[in-house]
Amino acid sequence: MNELSPPSPFFVEHLEALTEAGRCGPILDLACGRGRHGIAAAEAGNRVIGIDRNRDSLADLQSRARSLGRDLECILADIENPPEIPLKRGSCGAILVFRFLYRPLAPMIEAALVPGGLLLYETFTLEQLEFGAGPRNPAHLLAAGELRRLFPGLRAASFREEVVGGEHPTALARLAAYKPTG
Repeated sequence: MNELSPPSPFFVEHLEALTEAGRCGPILDLACGRGRHGIAAAEAGNRVIGIDRNRDSLADLQSRARSLGRDLECILADIENPPEIPLKRGSCGAILVFRFLYRPLAPMIEAALVPGGLLLYETFTLEQLEFGAGPRNPAHLLAAGELRRLFPGLRAASFREEVVGGEHPTALARLAAYKPTG
């Protein structure tokens, strides 16, 4: 097992709110890959479900969770074909989506949240094309303000678009939004 990268600063910034939302249902790490955010959420004492289409990534995640003494359910699913989340509507206390974009899933992500549930979403914007790394396909990049518009039924608690500097700059949109309770 290779080391995981640390969770996103955006995730860390919202960990307390995420844990609060996780009391209403499991936290779903959607398109979780090797699970850096799912593991971090589980280490904070949350019940976590990871969904990904890569069997090897999920096996690595399951092994890592067991070695840490954490119960993390893994579901193998291609959520793009057909576009669906294989969980009951209104069953997730929170949903994590990091560095993944498939627009047809937006209404299903919204529907999977319990009332009061939290969505944490962070992915690349079109500005990423200015840098030499990251996705190059515009289908995987957000236009300005698009992330917020993808979830019209949620109430944004935090939304920002920014270029995060460093050795490998990244252009990111970040949204923390709640499903209304009434």
